[in-house]
Amino acid sequence: MMRTLSIQTTLVLALTGATAHAQSLTNTGTQLTVEAGALLAVPGALNNQTGATLTTGGTVQVGGDFTNAGTVVPASGKVVLNGAADQTLTPGGATLANVEVRNSGPAGNNRVLLPADLTTSQQLLLTSGLLRTAPAATAVLPDGATLSGEATGRYVQGNLRVERAALAGTAPVDFGNSFVLNPNGNALGTVRVTRTAGLQTAGVSFDANPGNATQRSIDRFWTVDADQAPTTAVEASLSWLADDDNGLTFGQGQLYRVPGAGAAWQALGSPANGAARSLAATTGSLGRFTVSTAAAPLPVELLAFTAERRGADGLLKWATASEKNNDRFEVESSPDGRTYRRIGTVAGQGSSSQRHDYSLTDPNLARYATDRVYYRLRQVDRDGTAQFSPVRTVQVPLESGFAVQAYPQPFATELNLLIRTDEAGPAVVALHDAVGRALLTRQASLQPGSTAVALPEAAALPAGVYVLSITQNHYHRALKVVRE
Repeated sequence: MMRTLSIQTTLVLALTGATAHAQSLTNTGTQLTVEAGALLAVPGALNNQTGATLTTGGTVQVGGDFTNAGTVVPASGKVVLNGAADQTLTPGGATLANVEVRNSGPAGNNRVLLPADLTTSQQLLLTSGLLRTAPAATAVLPDGATLSGEATGRYVQGNLRVERAALAGTAPVDFGNSFVLNPNGNALGTVRVTRTAGLQTAGVSFDANPGNATQRSIDRFWTVDADQAPTTAVEASLSWLADDDNGLTFGQGQLYRVPGAGAAWQALGSPANGAARSLAATTGSLGRFTVSTAAAPLPVELLAFTAERRGADGLLKWATASEKNNDRFEVESSPDGRTYRRIGTVAGQGSSSQRHDYSLTDPNLARYATDRVYYRLRQVDRDGTAQFSPVRTVQVPLESGFAVQAYPQPFATELNLLIRTDEAGPAVVALHDAVGRALLTRQASLQPGSTAVALPEAAALPAGVYVLSITQNHYHRALKVVRE
């Protein structure tokens, strides 16, 4: 039989002496009710176990961890986390009516940690300290619930989702998580805005250019979805705290949007003064939003990059959805996927929010003397910073006979050969100077197909022009190579 305990006034659990701070309460099977206007103060941990019920009609104040594995009836009361060090709130699937974060610990040890989803039906209030969700957990505020008290050093880190129902008309709607949306006449239905902030994790709470760490966004994303997509432009306003500047210094700021996973960031509107940490722009679509500076834009991201064989040649195609300070694309190829050399340069569009398509033809793939050619793009900004694309490959049908490629050309610290043959047997590799003197002789054992041969001795040669000769049975090739 379940026991019932009703608290109608104030019950403070406390011990005298040195152990007073450790006082905890474990509800093993009781129906524990905190009536409206009453206070249950637990200096230590509160554990509501399986089979137990906690009704929070009044205030439940916890100085340690709050763990629920039973039933919590939210009523209209409040759960206050008022520890002096990091606390963990494990809701166990329960909804709480009101939650107050009042942690007085020192910076870095004043967090309420949320390892699983928590729904707060009325108000989430931050008085002191931080609420930090695990990367896979979300603090959820359904329609009608509010967030209050965020300020520098005191906000929700991690994932915070706020929902608003029946969005329509022309009045701005403040979601409370530093995102304001004006439907501008669109009937959007229920709109959900999930803010991910303060996790300091690239790709999770901010985006960055892997080739230039200064090109990144603030440490906040807002992911917005609605029951109905807008048919005309809506207006989005974003704001953030100095905590999430992510090392950026704001003069001119730029708002960005990406429609979905794998797509490219698109600049919205024109750069504007970001000193107040608030920017707004119109957009025809929802998606994920963030902010960067005009001086350190988000990187150019590819919509597509493909490589295919067209007869004896290779055809490379790529496209961008938007570009920022993009000077050029350098197209690089490799016979082995390790050593690349530039085979062409294509000018970029500078700064553009429109789609642009590019292509380049690599003639005579047989010259690589291999059955697979590797390609990548080196995208270079106007300030000289660069980033690489993913690698693409083209299959080259093996033809009978004998072919040799020397790479890289010109070489500086190493020289390599790729020899393709249809016969097994030894080959003699010789290196001569410009007047025909033999400087190096090497024997290589070849099998049908492609064989890589390294010539590390070539690194000691002085700058100049040399001739490589390769002989296998009745096959013979001579190549000119240049040492820088």
